[in-house]
Amino acid sequence: MSVQTNVDPAELAKFEAMAQRWWDPAGEFRPLHDLNPLRLDFIEARAGLAGRRIIDIGCGGGLLAEGMAARGAQVTGIDLAEGPLQIAKLHALEAGISVDYRLEAAEAAAERLPAAFDVVTCLEMLEHVPTPSSIVAAAARLVRPGGTVVFSTLNRTPKAFAMAIVGAEYVLKLLPRGTHEYARFIRPSELMRWARAAGLELQSLTGMDYDPFRRRASLTGNTAVNYLASFTRPVAGDA
Repeated sequence: MSVQTNVDPAELAKFEAMAQRWWDPAGEFRPLHDLNPLRLDFIEARAGLAGRRIIDIGCGGGLLAEGMAARGAQVTGIDLAEGPLQIAKLHALEAGISVDYRLEAAEAAAERLPAAFDVVTCLEMLEHVPTPSSIVAAAARLVRPGGTVVFSTLNRTPKAFAMAIVGAEYVLKLLPRGTHEYARFIRPSELMRWARAAGLELQSLTGMDYDPFRRRASLTGNTAVNYLASFTRPVAGDA
């Protein structure tokens, strides 16, 4: 598919409008701030961070990318929303942390840098693009054989609708209304199918639980709302 077609202008506009508030831990991105240490620990436990060459697809304002760089990774962050990227660059400069931020689609990066990374991350992004399977395929091309790919997204279940949309957007007002569209949520079985088609093998699948009142995040065996999945790209000749 054409790289240019795998982007929703309305989705980009949402994040452009919120870009200035990306690093406000009490603002619209409060849940991501609270989830970020857990996400970093998940990636570090499965792939390592120090000394790793990593590309973060859909990096937005740089919460994850900067966190990985702070733990010793060599990080490239790519996104198609220019406003959040500029915020990411400014914040990294102020923090004295080096991240290579680029306005680039995952598919274009995969053509330019095949098998160039030890780890590929794509968190809270698949549910915002028209063709998430194309992002999964690009991630598989970007990672080297033996490397790790990590995704996180929202499951398409009634519980996820109740908590991520009704609860988070309308009741608790943790996120702006319209941040998520239920039809774009992704079942683990769908993600597994796209990953297998791209040549990736499942390493681990776990749910994420978030308590907005205590602002605590934890891993759980229940994947009904948020979930994290890590995959490996097999080395040629592996059984």
